[in-house]
Amino acid sequence: MTTSTRGPSEARERLLARAGGLFYGEGIRSVGVDRLVSEARVTRATFYRHFPSKEDLVVAYLRAADAQVRERVRESIDGAESAADALRAVATSIAEDLSRPEFRGCAFLRAAAEFPDPADPVHREVVAHRAWFVSVLRDLFTQVYRDEGPGARPGRAAQHFLMLRDGAMSSGAIDEVADVGDTFRRGVEGLITVVHVASDGPDAPTRPHLPV
Repeated sequence: MTTSTRGPSEARERLLARAGGLFYGEGIRSVGVDRLVSEARVTRATFYRHFPSKEDLVVAYLRAADAQVRERVRESIDGAESAADALRAVATSIAEDLSRPEFRGCAFLRAAAEFPDPADPVHREVVAHRAWFVSVLRDLFTQVYRDEGPGARPGRAAQHFLMLRDGAMSSGAIDEVADVGDTFRRGVEGLITVVHVASDGPDAPTRPHLPV
């Protein structure tokens, strides 16, 4: 007996790919179902068979973007010899992303701006993505700060990295990309070399540190 394994629907993948380009380039709310159906060359029945609503398509788009980011981060970490180098590699990957001709900022920040309600499924996808990213950064900073005593705060450093990244993603769509990327990498280097600590008391590390 021959068993066939069906892969993802070609129509679904075409819809998702076209929606990704349009949502990222023009905004989610500005692109309607009629245009998506037309440009993906599918019927409305096919659209709704794969995505019961436009919201379902938006969530799928963000999950696909999330998967791409996770893969790039994994590659950056796997290719690094230390946690500090992994953080530098992640920062370099982000900085390089700014120079793509089609770069229009962060897909997740743009989605959150269009769907600000914390209870909205689209907004929750953004929150979940950022929570994952911060957890990865926190693990790396925990390794970087492992010899810095109980006062070290890797979680604060992870949040600081995320804020630097958000700023770079926003500025990269407006300002000189090379300057933005260089400034971002310098900021990350500062997080690696200047320890975030709870206070400037007796538990503070001996190397440069920042009370937070």
